[in-house]
Amino acid sequence: MHCNPRYKILFEPVRIGPVTAPNRFYQTPHATGMGTLRPQSGAALRGIKAAGGWGVVSTEYCSIHPSSDDSPFGFLSLWDEDDVRELARTADAIHAHGSLAAVELWHGGAHTNNRLTREPLLAPSAQPAKFVQPGGARAMDRQDISDFRRWQLEAAIRARRAGFDIVYCYAGHDYLPFQFLSRRTNRRTDEYGGALQNRVRLLREMIEDTKEAVGDSCAVAVRLAVDELHGPHGITSEGEGREIIEMLAELPDLWDINVAGSLGNDSKSSRFSAEGFQEEYVGFVKGLTTKPVVSVGRFTSPDTMVGQIRRGIQDFIGAARPSIADPFLPKKIFEGREDEIRECIGCNICRSANNESVPLRCTQNPTIGEEWRRGWHPEQVDNKGSEARVLVVGGGPAGLECALTLGRRGYGVMLAEAGNLLGGRVSREATLPGLAAWARVRDHRLHMLGKQPSVAIYPGSRLDAEDVLSLGVDHIVLATGSFWRRDGVGASVEMPVGIEASPSILTPDDIFAGVPVTGPVLVYDDEHYFMGGALAEKLRVAGHAVTIATPLPVVSSWTQMTDEQFFVQKQLMESGIGLLLSQSLVSAANGVAEFACTYTRRVTRRDFGTLVLVTGRIAEQTLFDALSAASARKRENNPSITRIGDCLAPSSIADAVHSGHKYARHLDLPAGAGIPLRERPSFTTGAKPWNAV
Repeated sequence: MHCNPRYKILFEPVRIGPVTAPNRFYQTPHATGMGTLRPQSGAALRGIKAAGGWGVVSTEYCSIHPSSDDSPFGFLSLWDEDDVRELARTADAIHAHGSLAAVELWHGGAHTNNRLTREPLLAPSAQPAKFVQPGGARAMDRQDISDFRRWQLEAAIRARRAGFDIVYCYAGHDYLPFQFLSRRTNRRTDEYGGALQNRVRLLREMIEDTKEAVGDSCAVAVRLAVDELHGPHGITSEGEGREIIEMLAELPDLWDINVAGSLGNDSKSSRFSAEGFQEEYVGFVKGLTTKPVVSVGRFTSPDTMVGQIRRGIQDFIGAARPSIADPFLPKKIFEGREDEIRECIGCNICRSANNESVPLRCTQNPTIGEEWRRGWHPEQVDNKGSEARVLVVGGGPAGLECALTLGRRGYGVMLAEAGNLLGGRVSREATLPGLAAWARVRDHRLHMLGKQPSVAIYPGSRLDAEDVLSLGVDHIVLATGSFWRRDGVGASVEMPVGIEASPSILTPDDIFAGVPVTGPVLVYDDEHYFMGGALAEKLRVAGHAVTIATPLPVVSSWTQMTDEQFFVQKQLMESGIGLLLSQSLVSAANGVAEFACTYTRRVTRRDFGTLVLVTGRIAEQTLFDALSAASARKRENNPSITRIGDCLAPSSIADAVHSGHKYARHLDLPAGAGIPLRERPSFTTGAKPWNAV
């Protein structure tokens, strides 16, 4: 198979200062949650990206000095020679596949924690810390600015010693250099404040210092946010963002352009943005510079990518999340296998990992973050370990992934789905407003299952225990999912609530099944992820008056982890959906719900036409219980019985997919072979403190 001629432009080499990228695929910097504590994991992850064909592979943010400490989040650092040694692993892993290695040098200023180093926060002007905590950032004096320039220069030299080809000056995402650029955070009256030319001074000096330090052998890139999305009070793409580019147009070797205001603006989920959504803000940059430009936009379509290049929007296709969902996206396009791309669904589970300070995860790609600790490769699996035959019951995300991976290993697999529609919860949840892209989880796996001759799929096949055992298989895998609770037990309520059995009190399962709804609708959300808010929006679109109630002070609170909570609450409010916050359900009967204030326990009442309970879920294990009982009676020659996904423990789609994949990888492995490796601290003799003379 060969590359479609219309996509060949994506594989042209591009010069970046003193180095040349082998193609136009640029994995822009993105967090992994691994940081300095897991250097081997980070190196393996970036190496897989390079193997997948990304011409440039970048690290996550890399601190230049202990005054920029983001603990407990997983960040890199280039403070000393130990860091050089550890990061050289990453550069070597990237170079092993012919790609360029880029490092994003970073100082967060007031947008750091410094909870580990306990160094005072720095900022252009005195201000509160960006993270809510006691204290704030002090205004940098001239010595501080001189020190900062030295830290950047020394970190750049270390980056070159570690083997990196592209070194960043990072002026985006509200970090320190950007804080100097913006009038919102720079209220200085000296040569670094006031007029835009003065506010740009530090970034200009950073670029010049970095080029002087490494420019003969490394390209110098600038990551710049050209719009804060704060309106006229901040930098805008039609105002000062454009002027900054005009001032510095030819100074760096590459422009990496995005929007700022928050990470949530740059990595906006598919629920609130379309592919290529940043173009309206960044599209002007290439017209102002002869240097190559890269930007992002959750690109998954090769035709969209080609359009970006041909229309002069950018020279590279920048990607973070699409490179996580499918590290081999470029190679698949090059080999004419575009149909096999595992497209990013824009759910932002990847962002949740960093926000929770744990290694990267992905709904579409269960191998991300597992490259080193489990030895998983996204495109390679071991051949089968036996001639065992496997029955997978349930065609949801866990069952589909399990059957697909078993098929790739060469096992004979039967996949039985009770309903006529495959996809399970994915097929239901993708009908909610803004979540259509989630159907890619189902569609990709069904497409790839069609290429597996050893897998047979049987929709409309509801099996009982006798049916299952009569098939004579060696392994039974139950992926029968879960169902929503009706007793009010959720994240903040441990005991069942007094709720009458009534046709006007429903769960999400009822809504998806098409049970009639009468307004006004009251959605009670004690699960706190996407379901409560998305259902409220769906019912509002259907014309009902809707109120969403929750025991917490904000709606859909866990979506803070996916950088969506602000957008969720904004959309609900703009849709005319009422919010009832900090209220726990205590009873519901006769069209009246009683709530107790989370803090005072004061009781209020709300009338409803329909009450929708979005609380907890229970694993569907009826078949498991029946099979376990039958096996106990038989006592010999029984097949193994294993639960996966929501049938084992209800969780996210990402966890369900990972569960199915893990079972398939581990089948027929020796006992203990599936235990993941753990990275241990590496100690060096004679290591000095970072501030030692």
